Order: sequence, then C-alpha cells, then structure tokens
Amino acid sequence: MSDRLLFLPGLAIMAAKWNGEVAMMLARKLLSFSFLAVAAHAANITVSKHGGNSSSPLMYGIMFEDINYSGDGGIYAELIQNRAFQGSTEFPSTIDPWEAVGNARLTLQNTSVPLSWALPTSVQVAPGNGSASGDAIGIQNPGWWGISVTPQPYSGSFWVLGSYHGKFTAKLQSAKDSHVWASVDIKSKCKKGEWVEHEFHLHPRAAAPDTDNNFVLEFQPGQGSLNFNLISLFPPTYKNSPNGNRPGLMAGLKGLNPSFLRMPGGNNLEGDIFGYRWKWNETIGPLSQRPGRPGTWGYANTDGIGLVEYLQWCEDLDTEPILGVWSGVYLNGYDNDNPFDIPEEEIGLYVQEALDELEFILGDVHTKFGALRASLGHPRPWKLNYVEIGNEDHISSPQTYASYRFRAFYDAIHAAYPSIILISSTGDLTAVADNSATDYHEYARPNIFATQFDLFDNANRSHPILIGEYATIEPNTANASEPVSWDADAPRMPYPNWVGAVGETIFTLGAERNADIVIGASYAPGFQNINGFQWAPDLVSFNADPAQDVYSTSYYAIQLLSAHRYTHTAPFTSDESFGPAFYVAGVNHGTNQYTFKATVYNTTSPVPFNIDFEGLHQGAKATLIVLNAPSGLSENVPGGENVVEQTKTSLTAEKGGVFSFQLKEYKKQSALELNYEMLRRAF
Repeated sequence: MSDRLLFLPGLAIMAAKWNGEVAMMLARKLLSFSFLAVAAHAANITVSKHGGNSSSPLMYGIMFEDINYSGDGGIYAELIQNRAFQGSTEFPSTIDPWEAVGNARLTLQNTSVPLSWALPTSVQVAPGNGSASGDAIGIQNPGWWGISVTPQPYSGSFWVLGSYHGKFTAKLQSAKDSHVWASVDIKSKCKKGEWVEHEFHLHPRAAAPDTDNNFVLEFQPGQGSLNFNLISLFPPTYKNSPNGNRPGLMAGLKGLNPSFLRMPGGNNLEGDIFGYRWKWNETIGPLSQRPGRPGTWGYANTDGIGLVEYLQWCEDLDTEPILGVWSGVYLNGYDNDNPFDIPEEEIGLYVQEALDELEFILGDVHTKFGALRASLGHPRPWKLNYVEIGNEDHISSPQTYASYRFRAFYDAIHAAYPSIILISSTGDLTAVADNSATDYHEYARPNIFATQFDLFDNANRSHPILIGEYATIEPNTANASEPVSWDADAPRMPYPNWVGAVGETIFTLGAERNADIVIGASYAPGFQNINGFQWAPDLVSFNADPAQDVYSTSYYAIQLLSAHRYTHTAPFTSDESFGPAFYVAGVNHGTNQYTFKATVYNTTSPVPFNIDFEGLHQGAKATLIVLNAPSGLSENVPGGENVVEQTKTSLTAEKGGVFSFQLKEYKKQSALELNYEMLRRAF
C-alpha cells in the first residue's frame, strides 16, 4: 500500500503508513490581506495514534433554498418558464415570456372548467384577425434565459381544453433564424369540455451553437381556439429521477461528497407576506395539483421541487435530510414591513401541520399521511433524523420564538418522535430547550473568519451545533475586526475569491476540531443563475448552458476538505501556538487513515511544517496535493478558466519519520487594494 500526502497552499493532505496503518495530513495556507502580516516560524507537530473524540459523520453538506432562480430556472430541470401561468396577489398570472406564433392571439383566461383547483388560469390561443384558413398558429417559449439543445431525448407534455381533431407540432428551434433542431407531430386527443394531456418526445440530431432557442407548440385551428396549460419540457434528469434535476449541477453537488441536505430554506421557508409560507402538502402529488406561491426572493415559485423531490434528491446524492418546518412567523406579515407571528392560541394548528408532514415522511402505510405517501409511489418511509424549527428566528421575531413558538413545536414533535434531533434557529451558540441543537449562521469577511478558529471550543457540549449557512461575502478592510455591512449599497464580492475561500477554511477547520458537537457545515447560498440573482457571492453559478456551470474557489476548497473525513479527532502536540498556522488532526477508523489539516493566515514568508505521525518511520512515502490560485483576488467567473490549480508531488519521510515541507507566501496585497477592486466590480 503506497503512502500519500496531499497538500494545498491553501490546502494540503498527507497520507503515510505506519505499523500497517495509514496517516493522512492536510495543511492549508491562507493568504495575507491585512497590514498586520507576521513572519512565520516552523511548526513542529506530532500526531498521536490514540485518543480523541468522535466526529460527526455529517461534517460537510448542502443548504438549498430557491433564491437566485436556483430552483425554478436552476437545478430543477424544467426548461419551460411560466409553464402553468401560476399567479397570486403578489405576482399575478402573466403570459410573459410566452409569445404568439403565426397570427395567433393570446389571452389569459380562468375558464369555467379549470385544469385543477391549483391551476385555474390558462392561455387561450385563437386565430388573430386576418388569419388564413390552414395557417398554423401557436405559442413559443424562450425557457429560462435560453434553452440548451443537444443530441439527447427531451420529454414533454401539455394539457388542452377545446375541440380539435388535427395534430399539434412541438419543436425546438433557433430564435435567431428559426432553424428547427427537432420536431414531432402529436395527434390530438382533445375532447370538448375536458382537459386532456398530450405527451411527446423530441430528439435533436445536432447540438445548437448556443442557448438562444425556443420551444414552439403549433396547431391549425380553422377558426376555433384552444386553451393550453401546464406546458412542460424536460431533458434527461440526474439518475433519471421523475420531475428531477439537472444532471450537471447535481453531479457538481455530488462532487462535494455531501452528507446532508438542509431544505427547503432559508427565508423561502418562512414566506414573505401573510399566507405565503412554504406549505408541504401543496408541493406534493401531480404538478397539476401544485398551485405554487410567491417566493421570498422576489419571484414566483412553481413548487415543482416539492417535499418528495427534496427527499428523492437526498436519496440520489446519498445524503441525510435536515428538514426545516415553519415556526409560525411571516417575514413581513400583512403590511410588507413587519414580521407577523401566529398568536399563541392559534399555533397548535400549525404544529399539527408539521406533525402531519413528519407522518407523511416517516409514518407506515396504515397511517393517514403514510398512506398518502404510498399512494404517490413511496410505500417505504424515508429516513429523517434532524428537524429544524424555523429559520433565523433571532432576526424575524426572537421574543415569541423563545416564549412560545419553539416550545410548541418542540414539545409536540419530541413527544411523537423522540429520536429526532430538533434544532432551534436562535442564530447563536445557545439552544432554547434541553437536548436540542442550534443552527449557527455566519456571513463575514476573511479576517473575521480567521479569528473564529476557536469559536466552538467553549460551546456547551450538551447542545449540538449545525452551521446551516456560512460564506465570505465582503472583502477585508483596513480594520481587521470590521464586521460585514448589511446596507444595500455595501460592496459585495460578485463571486467567491481565493482569500475568502481560505478564510472560510479556518472557520470550518475550527468546526472540524469540535466535531463532537458540530453536526456539520453548509455554504450558502449554493446556487446563482447569472441571469437573475438576488444574492452574491454563491457557491456555484450557472446559466441555461450546462457546459458553462462555474464552480467557485470556495467549492474547490470544500471539495478537498470534504473528501478527507475522519471518524475521531486525533490529539497532537506542537511547539507553536495557533496563528498564523491553524490545524486539526483526525483518524478514520474505517480506512485506517490519519489526517492532519492546517491553515496558515497572514504571513510574509514561507511557512515550514515538520509533521511527525506517531509510529511512522524514515523512508515512508506520501503524495502531496496542492491547491493554489494566482492571487487572493482570483475567482472563477463565467466564461473564464478555473483559477484553482491542483498539483501532486511525492514526499519521503526523513529521519524520525518526519515529513517536511513549506507553504509559500503570497504576493503581498493590501486591504485597501482589495477593497478598491471589489468596489470597482460591485453589483
């Protein structure tokens, strides 16, 4: 068995064998971006084979909510925008972005015979004035800022109301020159006075050169009109899951080796105004039974990704679900200005709704909601060990959360499901109830993250901690302790950069060394559609072209950390205190691998490391894997090359079994220079 050492000036990992066991070392170098840089001293570290605490098996995961068009128009594979003309008082139904084909006249209608209670609005397509007999008319849709056309099968469907005995033609064609990439005729099954579904398949033989394409649906009506609704088109999905997700983006998530999925949010769980929270029972079943709702982030949600899809997502990625349940507060209430809390005397109704949701997930087929789950094709209950009550309630309405809202949900859920770990959203390291966990969120500058290596050292060991959201969102300033600004005009980083990714690593390594109480950590937000977003920076950016998915510097840092897990922390000794080097060690008893991970922040010279694994002898071999970037400002951007470089070299243990190497310093760059650059490009 060969020995390995992986390293990254940024991040390094080393594996070496002793007495039939394998040791792995991970070292990470952070960049110098403040005026208080220090000279580095050699770090002489000895890692023990014995002792240590159990570590969480869920150390790295994913947080998802529909922000930045990350669901509809994002990871959800549906290609048609506004497929069902869903509307609300917040976002009324609209024809946009549908356009007429031929001399068609398009009108939104609420017919006397709706497709369903959930989808009452449809589009009537009628011949316009001057239409000639036999002329084809129809509608076309540009997708979510484009449609990718490649040689692969596409599956579609649409519903029609009206009398028609001809054929429909579905096409994918260029919006520039009307070149048809694929076309199929569908024989009408229409029945007067009834909604009838039609299904079809398209298979382009060539790839379009760009995503400037339309989906077109045509027919020859004579002088009659037809109503259309729920017009859908899917490419192949990840693992061919029905109503599933984009394969490329899901493969990207799988590349992070995630252990949990925190869903469905986030602010989008809570709802922006009264009545528009995320309702689990309106996100299940056929798409025709899902009304959608106005999302919290300024656009409508179709709820095509519903509770079942989230749980299928967990199965597809082999991750643990961390389910958020609504805790009884709307972010902006009735007046779109102040939070609205459900009164204490009414909270029981919503507690019961949460219990119904859990029965749907966990109940056997003889329960009411377990039977409902089985009727949807899932007789086997899902796995669920974690439930979070609310989201960031310390911001929206901390008083009622502490006084009655959390306790109402906690008591009822704990009584029904005592094995579930319940998580409070207090926003700090305190928990509301005994035996509960808490969800900690941190958005910061790199310098702030660099001070938080020991944040969890003195946390209450009886309350597990989920780091449900974290990210570097603003650049460093001359004041190293300056927190982020939440002013709307504050400069944000448009994309994660290298110094931010490295700063985050100090924070997550601090979590790793406290993994006896830290459940896990998830970067947020996870996704950004570059054509329509409300938040930056984000872990993964994308557009309609799967070939242009962009994985950030933070993504690659997390990927390397997540790939090298351990089951227990490993004690170590060092002749240097923490700073500028920060490090942890651990052992994976399943693979007999020991890991050492270190970060170095704010140094003006190379940092030497001498690592001695107990029992390791001279001559042992290791592979050094190094992640690096040209500068602290380096970032991965749409259309650009990946700035994160990975190299591998071989190392040999010297006398005493010591591995010696150093992390190079970076070109010095001041905080003021960094801020100027970020201001120049701020959105």
